[in-house]
Parts: sequence; C-alpha cells; structure tokens
Amino acid sequence: MGEIRVSGVGKAYKQYPSRWARLREWTVPFIKPQHQLKWVLQNISFHVQPGEAVGIIGVNGAGKSTLLKMITGTTQPTTGDIQISGRVAALLELGMGFHPEFTGRQNVFMAGQLLGLHIDELHELMPEIEAFAEIGDYIDQPVRVYSSGMQMRLAFSVATARRPDVLIVDEALSVGDAYFQHKSADRIREFRKAGTTLLIVSHSRDAIQSICDRAILLDHGRMALQGSPEEVMDFYSAMLAEREQNTIRQERLANGKVRTVSGTGEAEVSDICLINEKGQRVELLEVGATATLEVSVSIKVDVPRLVLGFMIKDRLGQAIYGINTHRLHRSLENLAAGDSVKFRFTFPANIGKGNYSVATSLSRFDSHIDTNYEWRDFALIFHVINTRKPDFVGCTSLDAQLEIEQSSPSVVMG
Repeated sequence: MGEIRVSGVGKAYKQYPSRWARLREWTVPFIKPQHQLKWVLQNISFHVQPGEAVGIIGVNGAGKSTLLKMITGTTQPTTGDIQISGRVAALLELGMGFHPEFTGRQNVFMAGQLLGLHIDELHELMPEIEAFAEIGDYIDQPVRVYSSGMQMRLAFSVATARRPDVLIVDEALSVGDAYFQHKSADRIREFRKAGTTLLIVSHSRDAIQSICDRAILLDHGRMALQGSPEEVMDFYSAMLAEREQNTIRQERLANGKVRTVSGTGEAEVSDICLINEKGQRVELLEVGATATLEVSVSIKVDVPRLVLGFMIKDRLGQAIYGINTHRLHRSLENLAAGDSVKFRFTFPANIGKGNYSVATSLSRFDSHIDTNYEWRDFALIFHVINTRKPDFVGCTSLDAQLEIEQSSPSVVMG
C-alpha cells in the first residue's frame, strides 16, 4: 500500500542580480552570498494515507507542480522531508521522458523501464497499452508527429499499465479529448477501489469532488486550507473573486457543513426559500413537482448593474443546474441604496431523490469573478423524495415513455 508524508517542505531558487554575480560566487572563495532566495513553497506538511485520494488546487504559480516534482523526486526540497512508499506512477508533464524521434512503441519500452517495469512485462503489456491508448498505426510513428492528445493517451496508458501503489497526476489529463478524459477517470476510480493512493492536481471542480476524499489549497506557496473537497473548492471559488479585495468568511452550519460567503457586501441575500405548488415554504419536494425558488436581495449602496444567479448542487457538491438573470436577459440596472428586490425562479424539480444545496451569486456580470457583491454557498438546503414516479437511478428524471412492439414468426401448417 502506498503512503505519502510531507513534513515542513519548502523550495527556494537562487536569484542573482547578474551573471557576473553568479560567477563571483562560484569562483571567489569566502565571498559573501551574491544571491537571494526566491521561495516557491514554504512549510508544506500533509499526510496521504494508504488508499486515500487527495486533490491539490490553486491558481497558476501557487506551487502545485513544484510540489509534485519534489514528491516524485525529480527535484529536491530546500527544507523539510518527503517520504513515499510503494510503487509510484506519475504523470507530471505532457510526454515527459518521450523522445520525439523515437516511435511510440520504442518510447513505451523506455518510459516503462523508468517506471520499474521489466522488458518481459512490457512485451506482455504492450497489446493492452496499445488498446487503451487507441492511437492506431501511430504507435509505430515518431512521437514528434503526435498531437498533444495522442501523447497524453500514450503516456497515461504506460503509467497505468500496472496498477501502482501511488498514482500522481498533474493537470496534464485535461489535454485529452472528452472521451479519453472519461476513460482515464474510470481507470483511476478502478485503481482507487483496488487500494491505490492518489494525489491529483486539477482545476476541475468535478474531478476533485468526484474522486478525492480531501483537498488542499495552495496560495502563494503556502497551504491556505485543507478539508473536504466541497469546502475547499467553495473557498477557492471565493478566493478567485477576492482579487478586488473582497472579504471571505466561513461558517459551520448545524449539519456540520461549512458555508463560504464572500463579496464586497454592496448587495446581499436577505432571505431565500423554496415554495411549493400550494404557495407554502418547504424543505421537501417530490420528484417532478413544480417549485419556486424565491430570493430576496437588499441593496446596501448604489449598484450600477445587478445579476443574480443560483446553482443547485447534490450532496457531493456536483453542479446539477445553474442559471442567472444575465443569461435570461433580465439583469437589473441603476439600483439605489435601500432598494430591495425579490426574484422568483419557477421550475419542475425533475431531479433524483436525495439532499441538495443552493448557492447564490450577486455580481455585476455573468461571472462572480467580475465584481462579486456576494457569493453564498449553502444558502438553502432541501430534500427530494420520490413517492409518485417509478423508481429510477441517477440525478435527473427524464420521464422516459415506453413503447413495446412484439411480433412472432408466422407458423406454416403442413
């Protein structure tokens, strides 16, 4: 079983004011240091237990890829210690280790040996690697003629030809087409069920929340937050909106969930509820029943333009449905301090039974990243039951209509 321990890890690079300063430091004995240290990562500590899946997120430049390179041993930490056990497979950079002039087949044998596989094993695994990569005759063509997606397919196929104890995946997986992304995600889930420890870097909320048990947020080379995938992804979304010096706060709800609220506060949701067909405020809906989401908004200062959006998420934080007034061409303009607005969205609750939450967004344009007045996760929690329709599997009720046409061959009597 694979395990990863990262203790007080930091990474710094030397920065010299000129090449002559670098030369002086190298050649002149006892001279004072001519460089300054540029810290990319500082004081990173976490433990990934055997069989656990952990996601690492953060904006570009936060230090994610550097951390993975240190964990896999391709670069060494400046401070701290990293311990990793078991057989490790890593996908860090697209086609890393592939020689452009060699064929895909030749690169499979080279890359496979770097992963610790023997020649005999690679001969045995080659048909499976070819079949999973699905690049056809290109397997015997030089890698330099491959598209980025083809390189990704082959690299992933080699790295996962044998189930590793530890699988480390960088954002490179997003390069593949949608079909291969689903295919590779299924293989990762199979490995997880079999006990593989997973460390994955991704900007995809769906990937982090559907695969990982825990998530770590890196910000400016430090650990900003560690917790459940949904909690960390909510905070990350709010952090992106904080570029204009908005505020972020987190509140623990009675059910144990953590609500993230961010924004300038120029407008805020003062009340939110679900209303059933009888006009009653409810927390329980039947599958397919008509429901109205009513959101009351208070304007605190003059607002030139207001867009309200909402997102329904399932218990794992996966997005089920979202819409906003900008996309419905119903945004409001020139609202004054003290104004109040009530929005009502009516829809059939054609979703599967289970628990759901509603996130709300008040912004100036389509995205809350541009002038975020307020972003509120878990603004409302409701439940869906099914006592009227045939029991079905999945998150959406499609009300499939069934027709059956049966015929029998005619019987000829002698």
